[in-house]
This record gives sequence, structure tokens and C-alpha cells, in this order.
Amino acid sequence: MVKAKSNLFSEELTNSAALFKALAHPARIQILQYLASQKTCITGDISEVLPLGRTTVNQHIKELKEIGLIKGTIDGVKTKYCLNPCKIEEFKEVFDALYGSLENSCSTISCD
Repeated sequence: MVKAKSNLFSEELTNSAALFKALAHPARIQILQYLASQKTCITGDISEVLPLGRTTVNQHIKELKEIGLIKGTIDGVKTKYCLNPCKIEEFKEVFDALYGSLENSCSTISCD
């Protein structure tokens, strides 16, 4: 019998891994950077600024929405996309905690 491995890790680790997985594609990072650079919500076709087809971009947007890094609201026949500042802050805290633990370890261990 195969056991589900997700229950072997804490909820915090599982949630952290999901956040990092959502950022594990350059298109998703570019979407976040584009939305951040606009400093406002975007109504329109984000695929115009990416070197990918609309369907592919929509799949990446879906991943970012599911994890909560971006929000999408219907505005007439278009969708308005925005960064979700609460989730962005949560990601920063997760990253800072991981980086801090790695940095502390590196200062006490020598690989030479």
C-alpha cells in the first residue's frame, strides 16, 4: 500500500513548498514582475508582454491565482489582475525564514 507523503511534513513546510513551486517557472516570475512594475491592477491581455501564447499564459496565471499571489476580478468582459500584497508579504516571510536558517548554517560550516 502506498502512503501519501504529503502528511509526513508539517503544514508550514507543505505551504512553503507550494509557494516556491508556484514560482518555479520563469513565466510566472515575469508575470509577477510585470504586475509589480505597473503599480496598479491590469485589465487586459498579459500574454502581450510574454513570449508565450495566451493559453499558456492563462495556465500560469491560474497557478499564481490558486496559490494566492495574484488576484483576478471580472471587470466587464475582461479580468483585472493585481498582486495580492498579503500573500506577497507571506512569501517574503517564508523566504526570509528559510534564507536566515541557511545563512546561519553557512557561517558555522566549512565545505573546504
